[in-house]
Amino acid sequence: MHLTAPAILLSSRAHGEHGAIVRALTREAGLQAGYVRGGRSRRVRPVLQPGNLVQGEWRARTDAQLAALTVELLHSRAPLFAEPLPAAAIEWATALTASVLPEGQAYPRVYDALEAVIDAVEAAPAARGWAVALVRYELLLLAEMGFGLALDACVVSGSRDDLAFVSPRSGGAVSRSAAAGYEGRLLALPRFLIEGGAADWDALDAGLRLTGHFLARDLAVGRSAEVLAARERLVERLQRAGG
Repeated sequence: MHLTAPAILLSSRAHGEHGAIVRALTREAGLQAGYVRGGRSRRVRPVLQPGNLVQGEWRARTDAQLAALTVELLHSRAPLFAEPLPAAAIEWATALTASVLPEGQAYPRVYDALEAVIDAVEAAPAARGWAVALVRYELLLLAEMGFGLALDACVVSGSRDDLAFVSPRSGGAVSRSAAAGYEGRLLALPRFLIEGGAADWDALDAGLRLTGHFLARDLAVGRSAEVLAARERLVERLQRAGG
């Protein structure tokens, strides 16, 4: 096995006295793990920051063997970790991706979307500039993993008009008229997830509640549920920023 490709660093954990096991996302070869010799050194550790773009080279004698990985920094996102909100956003997006994607399968849409989210955080550290992209990224991950929401028509009537809610059971949109009397049992569907564009804080909060419900139920389960703590920290900081 020999692979050389640009990759987004997703996670790094210490292994042994000096090394690190790294998980990174490539566009064409998907999620790849590798052992970085000297990954805990002062020279290499900053390169292994989640969110960084690197040139990775993986080598292994067999597909079953953990590959030896060398990395060259292409673009550092380390400065973003000096600010709590951008740091929390990148921590959550990379941790979620690392925990739910199967290894070795290409997900080019996920790669492109994650790169766009991190670029948005870098371009506009203020949360209003990137929170919409983050909610959309969560929806994309749900869809790519087989848990997509049906937001284009009312699950009750089939109407495409005045969609305002989502069924927490089916993940289907519900129109305002079909939801009459049951609003308290449904999740709000913010307009920006239907029409695109920007969103105010109330809409962002609704979007995060919507995706959070299905992430916790369908995607971040089992061992992956541990990453939800990173999302809770992010949501708390976003709520303080919006308040």
